[in-house]
Amino acid sequence: MFTVTLKSGREKSLLRRHPWVFSGAIARLDGEPEMGATVIVRDSKEKFLAYGAYSPQSQIRVRVWSWNEDEKPDPDFFRAKIETALDYRLLALANISDTKPGESPPTTHHPSPTTPHPLPTAYRLIHAESDGLPGLIVDRYADTLVMQVLSAGAERWKEKLADLLLELTDAQHIYERSDVDVRELEGLPHRVGPLRGNPPDEVVIAEYGLKFGVNFAQGHKTGYYLDQRENRLRVREWVNGKDVLDCFAYTGGFTVNALQGGAKTVTIVDSSGDALALAQANIERNDLPLEKVEFLEADVFQQLRKFRDQARQFDLIILDPPKFAPTISQAKKAARGYKDINLLAFKLLRPGGILVTFSCSGGVNADLFQKIVAGAALDAGVDAKIVAHLEQSPDHPVALNFPEGAYLKGLILKV
Repeated sequence: MFTVTLKSGREKSLLRRHPWVFSGAIARLDGEPEMGATVIVRDSKEKFLAYGAYSPQSQIRVRVWSWNEDEKPDPDFFRAKIETALDYRLLALANISDTKPGESPPTTHHPSPTTPHPLPTAYRLIHAESDGLPGLIVDRYADTLVMQVLSAGAERWKEKLADLLLELTDAQHIYERSDVDVRELEGLPHRVGPLRGNPPDEVVIAEYGLKFGVNFAQGHKTGYYLDQRENRLRVREWVNGKDVLDCFAYTGGFTVNALQGGAKTVTIVDSSGDALALAQANIERNDLPLEKVEFLEADVFQQLRKFRDQARQFDLIILDPPKFAPTISQAKKAARGYKDINLLAFKLLRPGGILVTFSCSGGVNADLFQKIVAGAALDAGVDAKIVAHLEQSPDHPVALNFPEGAYLKGLILKV
């Protein structure tokens, strides 16, 4: 097997079980491994550290599969990883119900006597490094799995992983959405389309008694933002009788929940007319009052300034922007964007108003995000208190050895 030998002192992160080996940490490569091939990682004294997948074009040169010398990656290894991931979802999602009172919950997997509760109809099954499968994202929507293959190692094992996923779940179809920028860093082309079975173009999923359409081919990420499930429910609890502004609204997840929670009005802003059309369809799908909603196809930054100039005010504002800083190197530029939109939002809130604000940027940690928002409040001349810290849904776990997995952070703030 090919061997990667590290420079002296560069084994510390691996000893803490962080799963990445950067190119600058490598002293020597023995052999010429193909893209995604399994390599042994050793320290400068030739001591075994890990098995990993080799990526010749990425700055992350090796992504670790296993730290156990007796646990070489093979089909049984990947089977065990997927089984462990599914077992975790049974625990993490045990108290989530997608049904309305009086309805029977759907069964979306093969239940066992120890299963505490059927899984919801849509959830994240594999969360990459946090599930010990670097570069692999798998989301489930009813009987269809959507795979994102983001690393050379996951690409090399993709076909076997797809077979195992169908074997270990009762899903019937797999759709691939490997069309994100990180694949370019790995030297991999974008791939989108059916991988197994005959997946439909769109499905309707249930979420806490509400229904949402998911388009696999055209939707963001794998078609839907599953990571905001619990946060949408939290917003539903705060909106009764309020004028709500939903920014970067996409297909209306927060808007639909706001209407379900009794919002007086909802103004929904997104730069995509197609997304707003899907948001309208989701409102109608749930028989919610469309007459309460104002749809604005606009750049959020510009629209917030227009509202400021018009002296528009709201009782509750939601800011759920796209990723401004994928890496730490882009954090400074991203900070300006986050501060700008939060400052404008603070100025648009009525006294006693509530701001629900998020960052999904991996390069901006929770402490930095809170400091940015605090600076925005100061510049806006308002005092605000943190009512709650928000994070990604529990089916998007964060491994202790991989803090980068905690990408979504949010705050509920009361002015």
